[in-house]
Amino acid sequence: MSIAQAVKASMTNKNAGVIRKMFEEGIKLKAQYGNDRVFDYSLGNPDLEPPAEVLEAVKEEALNTEKNVHGYMPNAGYPFCRKAMADKTSLEQGVSVSQDCVVMSVGAAGALNSVFKAIINPGDEVIVPAPFFAEYRHYASNFGGKLVEVPSKKDFSPDIEAIKATLNEKTAAVLINSPNNPTGRVYSEEDIKALADALKAHAEKSGRAPYLVLDEPYRAIVYDGKKVPSAFPLYDSSIVVTSFAKNLSLPGERIGYVCVNPACPDRDEVVQAVTFATRILGYVNAPAFFQRVITKSWNAECDYSLYEKRRNMLMEALDAAGIEHVVPEGAFYMWCKVPESFGDDDMAFTDYLKKYLILAAPGSGFGGKGWFRLSYCVSEDCIKNSREAFIKAMEELK
Repeated sequence: MSIAQAVKASMTNKNAGVIRKMFEEGIKLKAQYGNDRVFDYSLGNPDLEPPAEVLEAVKEEALNTEKNVHGYMPNAGYPFCRKAMADKTSLEQGVSVSQDCVVMSVGAAGALNSVFKAIINPGDEVIVPAPFFAEYRHYASNFGGKLVEVPSKKDFSPDIEAIKATLNEKTAAVLINSPNNPTGRVYSEEDIKALADALKAHAEKSGRAPYLVLDEPYRAIVYDGKKVPSAFPLYDSSIVVTSFAKNLSLPGERIGYVCVNPACPDRDEVVQAVTFATRILGYVNAPAFFQRVITKSWNAECDYSLYEKRRNMLMEALDAAGIEHVVPEGAFYMWCKVPESFGDDDMAFTDYLKKYLILAAPGSGFGGKGWFRLSYCVSEDCIKNSREAFIKAMEELK
């Protein structure tokens, strides 16, 4: 007997799970050399503590003795929680959203898989600007779909003309992630409007309106006065998927949601399909406990200035070492160019960095060959102490 061939092929692919592999290797290196000597930039694991309001809500709900407080609820989630998420989305998107548009999910990953299950037919395509979050490939293929990678412009903004040229009768969705993982780029309102116009024109011509899926777990984490534009007013068939993993530092609690644009022509059917997919994919429903927690604390004030400070510290260290990088506008990732001496072999260069106990994620896994990603949700000591390691690694290439 053997495991499924598709699963075996995916998990043995050298680009598969590069982030997690590096993270697990970091655990071994820390055990060998000590935590303070290993500079682990591999995993986007938020290290800011959740806001006080979240912790207070956790305490309150832990003591909740209401009857059936830990029981099942409707598959789409508690109505009061869906209402809170509708209110949140109304503020972000600038349109009135009702709870009937919302399905609670097991994190943004569960949300995205439920959406893809709901909208993808075998052979359908999902277009994504590259580079992108590595797991998107798996999420699309889970349901017989194909992720179509369209290279971004040199500044890592989406190439709308290239996306427009890629649209065809098989296009089920265009997936965008802003602020972007791994580049930190925040897509402009002009880009979102141009993309919406391209999708409308394609729908009129082909008779099929692709969904615009907005993966937004980093929406609140922006710098330098940047703002993530709203898409709901610009394109009717748009869907938000998000979570509280990054903005409230709750990645392990796996709580998120899907919100379908109230103007979507088949809104009710999409919501029903996502709810059904949540059930049959085995999630059944989002965690009851944290639905209650976020209902009370979703609008907690958060201070992301530490991430901005670390961004600036890391940029200074990379500049001192002579490593080319993008200036992140949001999220907490630094997208860096592999030195010329390595060509575009990001796998070889991230292996080279291990000699200096620096752990980075190779860009190939993100659809960005020749680049590598550093996650700066790490301690300031890690960044300070890694400065000389980066400099030494680059000097020894000369």
